[in-house]
Amino acid sequence: MDEKSWNDLIATLPDPQLLQSWQWSSVKTRFGWRSIPTVWRDDQGEVQAAAMLLMRAIPITGFPQRYRVMYVPKGPLLRDWSNVEIRHQVFNDLRFHAESNGAIVLKIDPEIKLGVGIPGQPLAQENPLGNIIVGELKEFGWCFSKEQVQFQNTVLVDLSSSEDDLLSCMKQKTRYNIRLASRRGVLIRTGGISDIDLLYTMYAETSARDGFVIREKSYYQAVWEKFISAGMAVPLIAEVDGEPVAALIYFYFSRRAWYMYGMSRNIHREKMANYLLQWEAMKQAKAIGCDVYDLWGAPDKFTEDDPLWGVYRFKEGLGGVVVRHIGAWDLPVRPFYYRIYSQVFPYFLSLMRARGRARIQDEILKG
Repeated sequence: MDEKSWNDLIATLPDPQLLQSWQWSSVKTRFGWRSIPTVWRDDQGEVQAAAMLLMRAIPITGFPQRYRVMYVPKGPLLRDWSNVEIRHQVFNDLRFHAESNGAIVLKIDPEIKLGVGIPGQPLAQENPLGNIIVGELKEFGWCFSKEQVQFQNTVLVDLSSSEDDLLSCMKQKTRYNIRLASRRGVLIRTGGISDIDLLYTMYAETSARDGFVIREKSYYQAVWEKFISAGMAVPLIAEVDGEPVAALIYFYFSRRAWYMYGMSRNIHREKMANYLLQWEAMKQAKAIGCDVYDLWGAPDKFTEDDPLWGVYRFKEGLGGVVVRHIGAWDLPVRPFYYRIYSQVFPYFLSLMRARGRARIQDEILKG
């Protein structure tokens, strides 16, 4: 199977995910992962489910080399999650793949809805099927993962209405800041591969200021180059008097766009460039045929003490709706090694993050 046939195949399923695309798996193979595309068909040959499995050796000294970890990012994808027979077949086959490939753990994080809206608020709606599937996962030996690689919840903006309607759904302060950015001379240009150095520099500055850790430059260069060259990602750069002050990169695949990376410098922050960037991204995504704009991440708990609360308030102002998912689930294929891995891996991650902070600070000082 090649890039086009795989992407065309998963595009026939509801809610195909960017992280299940061929491009995403090809980037991950450059960083130690092996990809295993898997398809389930019915008796008529129609695709009922698909999963791009990623597998790699355990990156921690001391683990037997024959053992692996496996991950299905934002998958598996099913045509109909209410189809019990297909659902159980997929879970059973994924277990078989993990067992036969020497995995100690298999992680999945399919976008199965638990509900829409913030729990306890009048417009919130629950999805009973989500809770049924959670119950089945527990019954089949899965456990809610302590390491949620992707965001469990997100905010979605419906792009199917007119631009005027999109603006009217935003909070008044957001609309004001969009207009303010235009009045204060913020201009948005579409970037390209030649801007990757600039984008990474701004991203590093953002991470140092806001206290989150990013990967090495080679990783982002690989991701951004791959998707920009494939026509699946667009950098937007905000400038004031010709000087870059902020940027974002939105990705798109099969009528859905994702805001995955945002960055800004410390200068001209009062000009509200980030608001104008989001509005331009939404307009462009709508123009190329996307009907959903995924703002990629919302709090686990919708309270002010959640680390994502400030980011969520910004996203909420753009007129989106909170969508809650079941999150990532682990299948401990080899429970003994999984317990050790679960204890050691957080320490390993914290060590890598500490090194990452030091590296970013050094890059900023040098740059």
